[in-house]
Amino acid sequence: MPTFHIRSLSSAETPPWHEQLAGRIAAFSAAAPPPETPVLQTVGFRLIDSLAVALAAINRRPVASARAMALAHPRSGGACLFGLPASITVDCEWGGFANSVAVRELDFNDTFLAADFAHPSDCIAPLLAVAQQTGQGGDSLARAIAISYEIHIALVRAIDLHSFKKDHVAHLAPAIAAGLGALLKLPAEMIYHAINQAVHLSFATRQSRKGQISSWKAFAPAQAGKTAIEAVDRAMRGEEAPNPIYEGEDSIIPWMLAGKDIEYAITLPRLDEPPASILESFPKAHSAEYQAQALIDLAFEARNKVDVRKISRAVLHTSDHTHFVIGTGANDPQKMDPTASRETLDHSIMYILAVALEDGRWHHTDSYTPERASRSETIDLWQKIETVADAEWDRRYHAEDPAKRAYGGRLELKMADGSTFTFQKETADAHPNGARPWGAEDYWHKFQSLADPFLAEQEINRLIMSAENLSTLDAAGVAALNPVASKQAISPDSETGVGIFDFKKGNQIS
Repeated sequence: MPTFHIRSLSSAETPPWHEQLAGRIAAFSAAAPPPETPVLQTVGFRLIDSLAVALAAINRRPVASARAMALAHPRSGGACLFGLPASITVDCEWGGFANSVAVRELDFNDTFLAADFAHPSDCIAPLLAVAQQTGQGGDSLARAIAISYEIHIALVRAIDLHSFKKDHVAHLAPAIAAGLGALLKLPAEMIYHAINQAVHLSFATRQSRKGQISSWKAFAPAQAGKTAIEAVDRAMRGEEAPNPIYEGEDSIIPWMLAGKDIEYAITLPRLDEPPASILESFPKAHSAEYQAQALIDLAFEARNKVDVRKISRAVLHTSDHTHFVIGTGANDPQKMDPTASRETLDHSIMYILAVALEDGRWHHTDSYTPERASRSETIDLWQKIETVADAEWDRRYHAEDPAKRAYGGRLELKMADGSTFTFQKETADAHPNGARPWGAEDYWHKFQSLADPFLAEQEINRLIMSAENLSTLDAAGVAALNPVASKQAISPDSETGVGIFDFKKGNQIS
């Protein structure tokens, strides 16, 4: 894979579009060959995983709100909404938006970590929505998903957003725009303009994941996908965009990132290389921020060897990212608050460790209820846990060799009698380098267990078979990539309240 360097440039130095970062991304997206078999298989896994976690969240308020917004934009022959009958279709931008909120709501979909953070499967809902509305087959959809992963992971490897307090959806929007360009087989220069627009509109601060975290954590990637769809639509109509979007003297590198004197090295595949970076991303076995995955598994092991009630202090030595994002290094008192939102608790490794140590299990709902968070013994243990940034764990977190990357930590438990127990885990068990790397059966089991309360067995089996054979589906098969829940499984959307899209002339808004 070739590596090229980008930096801030004056207007007089502006290179041709195809030599800019957005142009190189666009060229690959337009030219990349179809993915090979292992990638196609993994795309199917991540598709079914996205449907699983979306169904598990289907009745949560943010998902119901997004669905109600989408239902206000009906379109014959448009995109389906997860859980609803196939006869109900909406504009693809709104279908992708609502379905994306469902996928992200429980923090249960896949991840990639490097210079920055990513949930690459956030691309799937908007790409699927556009594929349904435009009549694309499974081969085109699978290639588009693989390309979106490729671009997203390349950006996350190279460009650190978190250090500048920018939210990670800034890498998601251009990846989705690139995938949409590939899906629709657009020319490279048109994709270039769509990418520029998407990047320009997708930079936001990380306050969405700081302090008292709100439901916007799930809406932010959905908004990035909606932004990308609209950017592609405008580009297809001949509209151009601010450029160079990364290198311009008043643009991303000098003003949103490290400044005019910094150079970034970006590695992208050759134009004739099939996309494969999806193989470096990893699934989640537990509904929590990825950097908690290995530590939940570690807690399960530790509780079998110590009396959790006799822990007097717990210190987790881990990477900078873990310490400063979900640990005590974040300096968020909300992460220690039993009344905090679920979105805050799934970003508190102190809470997560306390519950995992006590329960020996993790559940996407039960582990976060107000009743569970407010137990006095849990609060007592929770307050005894602290994190420490450790240079060795940070080095391993950023290792160049994927086989050597570690996203766990070393947990020291000091007991009431003065003894100390130490436990260590490099990666989550489900990680490709973990004790029990996930394969097909694990993805199918996750889907079956999460979908079971909502779908009939026949519907579960149909969707698994469709995901297994994604690249062979015709347009009707792609249109049917929608889990249809039983009528009583979905709560009424009226519970979300009334918004602008529900307003009718003559009504009063209270």
